[in-house]
Amino acid sequence: MSRRVRALVRKEFLQVLRDPSSIAIAFLLPAALLLLFGYGVSLDAKGLRLGIVIEHSGAEAASCAGAFQRSRYFEPEAYTERHSAQQDLRAGRLDGVLVLPADFAARLKGERNASVQLIVNGVDANTARLMQGYVRRTWSACLQRELSARAIALPQPVELEPRVWFNAELRSRNYLVPGLVAINMTLVGALLTALVMAREWERGTLEALMVTPVTLREVLIGKILPYFVLGMGGMGISVAMATGLFDVPLRGSFWILLLCAALFLLVALGMGLLISVVARNQFVAGMAAIVTTFLPAFLLSGFLFDIDSMPLVVQGITHLVAARYFVAIIQSLFLAGNLWDVILPNALALAVMALVFFSLARKRIRKRLD
Repeated sequence: MSRRVRALVRKEFLQVLRDPSSIAIAFLLPAALLLLFGYGVSLDAKGLRLGIVIEHSGAEAASCAGAFQRSRYFEPEAYTERHSAQQDLRAGRLDGVLVLPADFAARLKGERNASVQLIVNGVDANTARLMQGYVRRTWSACLQRELSARAIALPQPVELEPRVWFNAELRSRNYLVPGLVAINMTLVGALLTALVMAREWERGTLEALMVTPVTLREVLIGKILPYFVLGMGGMGISVAMATGLFDVPLRGSFWILLLCAALFLLVALGMGLLISVVARNQFVAGMAAIVTTFLPAFLLSGFLFDIDSMPLVVQGITHLVAARYFVAIIQSLFLAGNLWDVILPNALALAVMALVFFSLARKRIRKRLD
């Protein structure tokens, strides 16, 4: 048996070397996707276009407007009346408008409520929420500085001391890049094996393989091992880019990450193998792999969208998405460390899913042409 498996593995590696597309899928595709999403996708908002309307110029209004000009979050533009600023907001040239009313300086000097008005473009709800938070923080710092200059204490019944765990820099890239590794492995693992059996059917080489004395188990092992090696190589490149290029910290054990990645890759390979057994056409197999593995992993794994915020029915569906479990593991390992309460149940779920998919693929494949 070992000689036959070695021969099948060698044959498959030779096939990979003859077909550069497999190497491109395993190594170039993860690197390209990580570069594209790592640099292109961000939940941080910077350079927000803020119109500042100063209805009555004065030292106080100029000082507070200067606080927004010095902030790295805003690209402020000065206005003297509201109408022009609101027109630019409607036209999409501004993300928000901050209005300093004409009595702002008098209210501030009289120690009264020096209120301002903030108008935010709410089309993009995430950007709108971020802008509100940034404006509130910048405005509070401005008021504190102005009142301190007058030796006036700003009443604060509760003093807040925020402490952020696991991602103290609040960089969305630290959260997104580990999830991208899981998305890459889903796509790469499913595509590699979804195309392999379909390619054999199209070329007629599977018929010759069926008349050999190899068993179905040996065929499956011979098909999986080479692409498992390629997939783990792609995972290594993704992790190296995450830590080296994007400066994402890896606080957990690399060996635990390697073991969990191997489990997840087996799930992805099993899904791709099952697809390739059912679909005997490479185009159909490739499309099926993208629709049934990549898209659910992208939308329902918690990589971009919080699962707890989804409807209960959709939350139940996410339990069928293998990437959900690996995203939880890999984000914990990168940002928090070896959290066994997260790692063990999710790793167990991946092991069960791998067993299910390989069992279904073994049941579907037969040494017959029908």
